Amino acid sequence: MTNGTNVRTLEDLNAADVDAFCGMLAGVFENAPWVATRTAHARPFATVEALHDALMATVRAAPADARIAFLCGHPELSPQAVTDPAMSAESRSEQAGLGLRALGADLDRCDAAIRAYREKFGFPFILCVRRHTAPSVLRTLEMRLGNDVAGEQMTALQEVAHITRLRLAERISGPGAPRVAGHLSTHVLDSAHGRPAAGVRVELLREGVPIVDDRTNEDGRVGAALIAGEPLRIGHYELRFHVGAYFAAASAIFADPPLFDVIPIRFAVAEPEGRYHIPLLVGPWTYTTYRGS
Repeated sequence: MTNGTNVRTLEDLNAADVDAFCGMLAGVFENAPWVATRTAHARPFATVEALHDALMATVRAAPADARIAFLCGHPELSPQAVTDPAMSAESRSEQAGLGLRALGADLDRCDAAIRAYREKFGFPFILCVRRHTAPSVLRTLEMRLGNDVAGEQMTALQEVAHITRLRLAERISGPGAPRVAGHLSTHVLDSAHGRPAAGVRVELLREGVPIVDDRTNEDGRVGAALIAGEPLRIGHYELRFHVGAYFAAASAIFADPPLFDVIPIRFAVAEPEGRYHIPLLVGPWTYTTYRGS
């Protein structure tokens, strides 16, 4: 997964001098240029995943006080933090994409939990927010408050691994790229006529917020995917299939008005890098769905 901006190849990285190597990786690890410096000697790397593993091994091999200082170098999670000039551009973009203000009345509860977290553990709450919705962030935060200090340090480093894997995938192209993106798709099959259902309006909502509004094509699909090329944010989703208009226009007369108007399918995503295919098999009197591949 790359964004097409300042993307370098793994071959470039392996061949660069130490300063250039560190420059290519600047910003991947938050406020920690030493991670790249201490990893440069381990080249060459056969895959991008091997590069990421080596960078994370450098962090984990650091003395305990250095690891805590590293965790403390991460920004607080906050709606106000996205305007903080001291925050890296990467963190500002990631937090802005989360949209923490979507919590509404629960925002104060989230702020209180963030303060309690720092007080208990001594470093900011670290989470790869690109893999979560705002409600999922709050659920995860409150759950992790129950961890002990040693366990939470390990969990925080696991989240750093998720964050940096995504950032690295946008910087460095090459063999063995880490898997960082999920895939969500759907299609509609007309079981009465034994064919794909074309022209059905399909809406996709995430945590109640509309993010896709389209129609099925001649294959009964909404493009190649509803979401692709990025993690599927952990949270609750809903697909709305507007089948009433489709059956009203069908060649055979079933019922006027049709029995089904809008069919909602509510489901949850728990695997941000997973593949979710949620088809609808629908007839005038029945419908079914499942998680396919």
